[in-house]
Amino acid sequence: MTVEMVKDLSYEVFKTLLMVSGPMLIVSMAVGLAVSFFQAITQIQEFTLTFVPKIIAVFACVFILMPWIARVMVGFTVHLIEKLPEYVR
Repeated sequence: MTVEMVKDLSYEVFKTLLMVSGPMLIVSMAVGLAVSFFQAITQIQEFTLTFVPKIIAVFACVFILMPWIARVMVGFTVHLIEKLPEYVR
């Protein structure tokens, strides 16, 4: 395995990782920001108020995006298995 192959494989891994986890992280951040604004405006300092909406939003995002996530992961796995003979050499 050459240095270029390792670099290309690392690039594909991180690209796939960001594509799959990015939407959930963005939704979590947006919901957290909205809840923080709500807490600042109403001066409610309840700890569970920050976690429950984030959890619900992330689960909804995963549920909605699961077919797309599965396609991306299957595509990456197929690409990895197809290139396996090159990596073994």
